[in-house]
Amino acid sequence: MTATTPADTAPNYHTSGTPEIPARNPRRWWILLVLCLCALVLMLDNLILNVAIPQIAGDLDAGAQDIQWMIDSYILVFAGLLLTAGSLSDRFGRRRLMLIGLTLFGGSSLIAALASSPAELIGARALMGIGGALIMPATLSILITVFDDEERPKAMGALAGVSVLGMVGGPLLGGQMLAHFWWGSIFLINVPVAALAALACITLMPESKGPWRKPDFAGMALSVVSMTALVWTIIEWPTHGIDERPTQISLGIAVVGLIAFVIRELTTDSPMVPMGLFRNRTFTGSSFSMVLMTFANGGLLLVLTQYLQYVLEYSPTKTGLSFTPLAIAVLIFNGLAAALAKKLGNNIVASAGLAVIASGFGLLSTLEVGDGFWLPATAMAVMGAGMGMVMPTAMAALMSAIPGEHAGVGSALNDTIQQAGGALGVAVLGSVLASTFTDTMPESAPAAAKHSVGEALAVAKTTGDAGLVDSAREAFTSAMSTTFVAGAVSVLGAAVLALVLMRGKAAAESADPDRSEVPVAV
Repeated sequence: MTATTPADTAPNYHTSGTPEIPARNPRRWWILLVLCLCALVLMLDNLILNVAIPQIAGDLDAGAQDIQWMIDSYILVFAGLLLTAGSLSDRFGRRRLMLIGLTLFGGSSLIAALASSPAELIGARALMGIGGALIMPATLSILITVFDDEERPKAMGALAGVSVLGMVGGPLLGGQMLAHFWWGSIFLINVPVAALAALACITLMPESKGPWRKPDFAGMALSVVSMTALVWTIIEWPTHGIDERPTQISLGIAVVGLIAFVIRELTTDSPMVPMGLFRNRTFTGSSFSMVLMTFANGGLLLVLTQYLQYVLEYSPTKTGLSFTPLAIAVLIFNGLAAALAKKLGNNIVASAGLAVIASGFGLLSTLEVGDGFWLPATAMAVMGAGMGMVMPTAMAALMSAIPGEHAGVGSALNDTIQQAGGALGVAVLGSVLASTFTDTMPESAPAAAKHSVGEALAVAKTTGDAGLVDSAREAFTSAMSTTFVAGAVSVLGAAVLALVLMRGKAAAESADPDRSEVPVAV
């Protein structure tokens, strides 16, 4: 009898049938540094762009639709290609796909920096989306093949912490660069970083791939079409509403495409995504917990950023710096979570972390116009502690349920889940915020001032109506409280799912039959 586990994931055996413990890669921490660098540059790029939009619009004479496409072109391509990129990395090599992605990302960043028209910048952003989609799944899949079960939570915690640092540092770095250089510098900085990461990838990282399987081209096409349509629907929903014909068409394409994708994956001999993963309680519990958490966190960033800028009158740079308590708490509790998970189990730590995040949302829901910064700072520290507990444990639980041969597409599933949850959170909670704001504004307020707090303050500045400013800020704070209550409910639901569906410490040791019940060569 011969072993059926892939070469890159199967343990070695003596002739007696006793498994050998695989040696740890001596370069694994250097490899983690490169992976963190890749994750950081992807996170920074998206957030820096938002700060630079006014300068780009002025220099390139870009209209509102051009600006929207500069942002959306990257998101649509990135989200649409994630699953396909993860599947390709399993078949052709994770390091190889990461190198291609870094090369494409760095080259297209250079094109974006030198763009002389909106069309050129939009095209460059789409190419950057392709590069990002190739990099992101390879990052996590390489991590889980380089680190063993004992060290993997620490490594995932570091990766998650770097992402939060990017969230905080993006607007701050963007503001500083725009103060001293032209807007193209925010893209130009990606070029040396991508080159350094590619060089380190060549010299440090081992290649890994799953066993060769026939490519599922039909599944790839369906995933690209359905995911792109889904993300487009989520983007358009807050602006045009679900009643508009284009939104309905894109939603119909997304639903039909996803159903066809599932049917295809269940019936083909060589599926792109092994749908049997969803029969695993740990994978399902982790997935849906991550969806609900990123759903709430997407709304958090949207709403709290507006509170800091429109109510507390912070600059974009100061707004980015204001998220520092959240980032520090995440970094501190990332390390604690790895130690606690060994003693208590991923499900207990993740569920407790989600409950802590929900309490942070509860604190934010009590905010009033005159409260200043200390209450949101305290709430962000509390939420950062919860995120630091949840992210490494939930990701570790999710990836532990995925066989090594599917590490790439499993990583892509994790990324897709978080992207979809965050985008949906922005759309749904943004709609709750907007509708509640409109309902709370006084009937005597101008119609244009009832759409959003930004428009209301713009009208007040034009007319010199100080009363409208007070009304807009009061209405926004009230709408914000309602939105944060919705976020708290979402995260509490995630906590219940994590506690019930994720495997505990004892069960986790034999969670994956593909990992634990390997036929022994006798």
